[in-house]
Amino acid sequence: MTEWESGEPPRLGPRPLERPAVDPESAAVFGRPDGVDGAFAAARGRAPARAVSSAPPPPPALASAFGRPEDTTVDLQRPPSTNGSTPVEPDPLWAGGTGDPWRDPESSVGLGPPAATEQATTTTRGEGARLSLREVLFGRRVHPRALAVLAVLALAVGAVGGLVGRLTAEGAASLTTPDPTIAEAVAAKERPAGSVADIAARTVPAVVSIEVRVGEEAGTGSGVVIDPAGYVLTNNHVIAPAAEASGAQVETVFHDGTRSAAQIVGRDPKTDLAVIKVEVSNPVVASLGTAGDLAVGDGVLAIGSPLGLVGTVTDGIVSALDRPVRLDAAGTDSNAVIDAIQTDAAINPGNSGGPLVDATGAVVGINTAIRSLGDGESGGSIGLGFAIPIDAARGIAEELIRTGKVVHAEIGINARSVSDSTTDGAQVQNVQQGGAAALAGIVEGDVIVKVGERSIAGADELVVAVRERNPGDVVPVELIREGRPLTVSVTLTSD
Repeated sequence: MTEWESGEPPRLGPRPLERPAVDPESAAVFGRPDGVDGAFAAARGRAPARAVSSAPPPPPALASAFGRPEDTTVDLQRPPSTNGSTPVEPDPLWAGGTGDPWRDPESSVGLGPPAATEQATTTTRGEGARLSLREVLFGRRVHPRALAVLAVLALAVGAVGGLVGRLTAEGAASLTTPDPTIAEAVAAKERPAGSVADIAARTVPAVVSIEVRVGEEAGTGSGVVIDPAGYVLTNNHVIAPAAEASGAQVETVFHDGTRSAAQIVGRDPKTDLAVIKVEVSNPVVASLGTAGDLAVGDGVLAIGSPLGLVGTVTDGIVSALDRPVRLDAAGTDSNAVIDAIQTDAAINPGNSGGPLVDATGAVVGINTAIRSLGDGESGGSIGLGFAIPIDAARGIAEELIRTGKVVHAEIGINARSVSDSTTDGAQVQNVQQGGAAALAGIVEGDVIVKVGERSIAGADELVVAVRERNPGDVVPVELIREGRPLTVSVTLTSD
């Protein structure tokens, strides 16, 4: 039966020690001396230990400088002492006595306080003695070069102060002298293309003031040069008094003050337009635009001679387009109805006949009428001015220059404006026998609501809708007869 079968675990024997072989050379250097089995102490009765080689003697120079004196046998150097009555001078090496444990070879070992860095002490220097002027100049306390620099600086400061004082005094004196010299002011404001100043500078030279004298009476208006030959477009009511009276004079005044007599070329009372001619060489001619490109809100300028003030420029916007306006030119033969451009540019008596100019500098209308709260003489501008569109004025001016008169389309009725809850239009009051309306079957009481493509809201709008056509044009006219709509074709005749 084995030990495991008997109930006890098997026991293993000790592992044999492995002793590596010792190198003979290492054993000769680090091994025990011969005959020594334990410590290095010499054993009694045994052979002495082998001699250990010592270091070679030091050189004579080092031994003389650092070696032990020849007449002493002590191992450590001691501080010098006195022998009898003759004191020995203290050696700096031993100054301070033997109280320092680092200098006492017999002192015991002990732990001292931790090393600490000595804190630097701040020395506050008191205020030094102050030097008097005599010590500075003659006491040789200040270097002569420093005195020279100080003198130069003092002279420079004095010179600058004197110059500033003189300039200040002269500037103040110039304000009180009887003949001061004032610097010229130079305009630095830019006037880019399209600004009001730019447009006025280009257009004002083409605008004239018109003075009409009939006996002892005189009136003023405005006009615009539209042709290099000297033709000037204006309003009929401006020159109508001169056309109807003998001995009347019409004179134009340009922006530079040049005066020239004018002759009436032709007038059109139904549109309140007229053309006169001046004998001048190379006049500035206005650029004519088109009112069809305008929109409500566009900027415009009104140029003329309101109240006799030549070359006046006011600006505003287009307030409305295609505004039918009936003119009431008292004292003239004008009784026109115009399809006007409404503007809020300030227009006053004397502006009549002057141009309404758009943002490009082109003439888009002829200023003709205003609405005011007073009568025609005392009423001023309240922002309701009306101009004849240049599109219509150009054609009339060309016809006046060619023939001296203008022919307009005519429908042959008299009408009044009506309005009810359902219909606005022009109600026929009477029909001219043999006229265009009579030939088309229009009768009294009919309400005309449309001519061609233009809606009719009143009698004035019917007039301008017909006059923008030419004689002989066939135009559809929509009307209301006894509550029923009806359309007839009208062949317009000539007036």
